[in-house]
Formats: sequence, structure tokens, C-alpha cells
Amino acid sequence: MLVLARIICLVGGYFFGIIQTSYIYGKLHGIDIREYGSGNAGTTNALRVLGKKAGAVVFLGDLFKSVIACSITHIIMNALGIENVYLFVIYTAAGVVLGHNFPFYLNFKGGKGVAASVGLVIAFDWRIFVICAIVFFGLFFLTHYVSLCSVSAYLAAFISMIVFGQMGSYHMDSYHMIELYIVMGLLTVLAFYRHKKNIKRLLDGTESKIYLSKKNK
Repeated sequence: MLVLARIICLVGGYFFGIIQTSYIYGKLHGIDIREYGSGNAGTTNALRVLGKKAGAVVFLGDLFKSVIACSITHIIMNALGIENVYLFVIYTAAGVVLGHNFPFYLNFKGGKGVAASVGLVIAFDWRIFVICAIVFFGLFFLTHYVSLCSVSAYLAAFISMIVFGQMGSYHMDSYHMIELYIVMGLLTVLAFYRHKKNIKRLLDGTESKIYLSKKNK
């Protein structure tokens, strides 16, 4: 029964994840976002190609689809009296990220799952969100490399989840806590994999920087 619940959470999350905000926004403006810039259907590419407004709309759209999916899971599991709610929330979030990264109707060519993962940490534990925000913006204002900020924040989320989990914040036994860590660990590995080209460019010193103000470019 609970194995089926995990599958339902994954599949349900996937169908939230395939709502591709950047693709929809691009089509409304007459372009396929995947044919411009980095070819990625995500926030950073929307920002580069279509501007700040597009970047904000795409970021919020991808964030809220994750928040809504995870919140629905939390509410339903609590209403049914099912234990280990946070475990099912992370499975839902994993489904959202997979749907965002690999939408079947776009030939599995989507984004990198960063904004969707921000929604995950907001819905999962606000403390992790605060930590990730500090890491992301601290690095951003120092380096202006969004890719570096993203993978660093993801790693911070993974470590923070383990720390808070070991402190007893999620009210699960050790077996289910390990399962939680494994799922989050796999999402972290996926985030690094999706940024592999960015990481190579960072190492080569050729990665593009993002500035919020034109005068700083």
C-alpha cells in the first residue's frame, strides 16, 4: 500500500512538473525558448533571452508548481493519518523535478529543476530555504555565476536536510530517514548532472555571468 503511495506521489508530482512555464511563456511571445540561448527551458535562459520579467514569471511558475504539489501531498497524507509525511513529500518533489527536467511532450528536453527545487525546500522546511537563500545570494553577489550558486545551494539543502533530520525535525524512524536522505541525495546528484556543462565552463573560466543591473555588466 505504502509502496503504491510512493508511486502515486512520484507520478502526481511528474504531472505538475511538466507544466513548463518557460516554454509556455516563450510560445506566448512567439518563440520556442529551447531554440535560443543555452537551449534550456528554465529561469536563467528565460532571463537571458526574454528579460527580467520573463525570468521572474518563469521562476515563480516553476516554484509554485512544486509548492502546490508538495502541499497537496502534505495535506492528503495528514488527512489520511499516514505517518512519515515528509517522505511522501520528497517523492512528490522528486516527481515534479523529473517532470520539469524531462517532460514527455517536449521530447524529454526541459529545464534543470532549480526553481522547482526551491519550491521543494519552501514546502518541506522553511529553515532549509533560508539557508539555501543565504548560500545562493551570498555566492551570487560575489561571483555572478548562477550555475555555481544553484549547485551550491542544492548541496546546502541536502546537508541541511540531513542535519535537521538527525535532530528529529521530521519525526521518522531511522529506516525512513535514510530513505529520505537517499531520495534527496539522488536529486542533488541529478542537479549536478544537469549542470555538468556549466561546471565544465566554470572550470575552464568560460561560464557566463548574470548581472541584475546593466551598469554592472
